[in-house]
Amino acid sequence: MSSLQSTSERVLGTPRRRYKVLVAKMGLDGHDRGAKVVARALRDAGFEVVYTGLRQTPEQVAMAAVQEDVDVIGVSILNGAHLHLMKRLMAKLRELGADDIPVVLGGTIPIPDLEPLRSLGIREIFLPGTSLAEIIEKVRKLAEEKRMREEAEASEQVGQA
Repeated sequence: MSSLQSTSERVLGTPRRRYKVLVAKMGLDGHDRGAKVVARALRDAGFEVVYTGLRQTPEQVAMAAVQEDVDVIGVSILNGAHLHLMKRLMAKLRELGADDIPVVLGGTIPIPDLEPLRSLGIREIFLPGTSLAEIIEKVRKLAEEKRMREEAEASEQVGQA
């Protein structure tokens, strides 16, 4: 049995689509090697990965995440604009009713900015040196949690009908 299968899939025996992650580069940051390495590692680990390309606005990323029905959004920022861009991204996700999509951030983030980012709702922050295995594990866990919440909500709605 694949390690990519969720607990509910193993118990219920229902096949599910692969976890889907949007990997994004926002702002004027033109360095995308790290984002591409993470995207490839996630793909190789069995995730479906959507890569937005360079110079996306937070609004474009939020819209793409909703349109693609992703389980997790991963953002890579190396240019120092992380607080400003992540505030806009999280606001747009709330506006779209998609603030249930977990957001993770990777890049060169100063330690004093970690807590303000977490207070915005960023679920995980990956600093330089974080292993790909750790990123994959945490993204998988967040995707699994989101799917479990969705299934619980769907069951609840069926029970109310």
